Parts: sequence; structure tokens; C-alpha cells
Amino acid sequence: MSPTAMAGGSRRRFLLGAAGALGAGVAGALGVPRSASAAAPSASAAPGGRGAAATGTVYIASDSTAQTYSSGYYPQAGWGQKLSSYFTSNVTVTNRAIGGRSSRSFIEQGRLSAIHDVIKPGDYLFVQFGHNDATVGNAERYTPPADYKEYLRNDYIRATRALGATPVVVTPVSRRSYNASTGKFNVSFPAYVDAAKAVAQEEGAALVDLAAASRAYLDGLGAEASKAIFLWLSAGQYPNFPDGVQDNTHFQERGAVEMARLVSRSVAGLGLPLSGEVVPTTAG
Repeated sequence: MSPTAMAGGSRRRFLLGAAGALGAGVAGALGVPRSASAAAPSASAAPGGRGAAATGTVYIASDSTAQTYSSGYYPQAGWGQKLSSYFTSNVTVTNRAIGGRSSRSFIEQGRLSAIHDVIKPGDYLFVQFGHNDATVGNAERYTPPADYKEYLRNDYIRATRALGATPVVVTPVSRRSYNASTGKFNVSFPAYVDAAKAVAQEEGAALVDLAAASRAYLDGLGAEASKAIFLWLSAGQYPNFPDGVQDNTHFQERGAVEMARLVSRSVAGLGLPLSGEVVPTTAG
């Protein structure tokens, strides 16, 4: 039986049985460069001086749009890499996002179980997938929308809650894909956006609609100006990309900063204990 056909208890075994695959790398359209890696785990932030302040760790389970890149890939960056700047020092962000993973392969490789091994009551799990789930031609990554929805429900939402932590569903961030006639940006991976929103509503889970927020932001910039958000670089502009690049999926530093800002602004309105830890300049 294929992994995507497994359900219930069989799916749960993914969380326990594949930790040995954590070192494996996958390169490709949404793959991580071999020397880039997800951020290492860090300890929870120490309690601050704000009485009932929300202290704890935000873990990020995602793909290369969110991951942390080494300086050897500057100016490429992921939104998870920049998220800590938008929270007070009471909150630690531990970015486990890694390129080339889908909601399913992140589980199969033991990456979600590695988070569940250390996550504690009062912590949060931000989960954003969809880019790699939609790669129909890649059997290692592809996850049909219906299966994606059930992985979110059972493995990312319910299993995280069972550990006393709070899951936050994040819809997949927009690509640089727009209607040439109107200049308006298209909804990227609409079936996965809809599935993420539906399961969050069904499970009463917090939702960050990054798909909508990023699309609105890009609409405001316009197609040409959006090149400064994505990894569109001229030859010779940066030593790490001597030949230049035209990448409509990944972000350069400015884009990662802006996407992290959008995530934090949404979190500020969720009514969670974490919402009060968003720095005031992004809470509007």
C-alpha cells in the first residue's frame, strides 16, 4: 500500500519509524542546496518581566520557502528564518523547515516526530506545506489534497495538541504567478489552500492565511516590483549567484522579511497567548 493511502494508525507509525532519515537531503525545484540546512533546535526563551507573558518555542514545519539558509546562499532566505524578529524575547523560534519536503515526506522522514519529541505544553507548531505536495510528477513528494488534509488533521493538529502544544495552520505562501492581462497575482496551489483552511475550521485550529496575505501584498507591489521579493538576481549582482537567477518560488532577503511580517501580523490577531508577543510595530 502506498504511503498516501495509509490512514489512522498506519500514518501514526510514520512519526516513530523514520527518524534515521533526518540527515537525508533532497534537491530539486523546491529542494534545498546541499549545504543549506534547517535551523538546529534551541531552548525555550526564559520568562520575561511581563507577568503572564507567553513564553515558549514556536516550531516551524515547512519547506524551502520557510527554511533557514546559510550565508553561502545569501541573499536567499526563508520566512521562518526571519520570524523571530517579529516576536518579543519571550519567544524562541526554532525553524525546522527544510527544502523539498511535502506534508507527507516530512512525516515519513521522521522530521515531525523529532519536533514532537521536544515540543512542550505552551509551545506552538506552525505548519506550512503545499508547494511540494502539488508536484504530481515526483512520487517522493506528491500528496493529493485529500491526503494532505488528513495529514494536517491527524499528524500536525491532533498529535500536536495531544502533547499540550498549539498547532497553527499556515496556508502556502504565494508564488510569483500573475495574470498578465490584469497584473493581479494568482492563487498558488488553490486545492491545498482550500484544504488547509477547511481542516483548520473543522478542527478549530488557528489559521494564518499566508496565501491571501502574500497575494494581497504582491498585488500592491505589482508584477515588476515583485522581482525584488523573489529570487530574481542579475548576473554579477551577488557572489553566490554569479550567473544570476530568475526564481518565482523562493525569496531573497527582503521577501523573507516581508513574508515573516505578514505571518506575525496574522498571529497578532489570532487571540492566542502568543499574539501578545508580536512586537507592536507589526501588530496593526
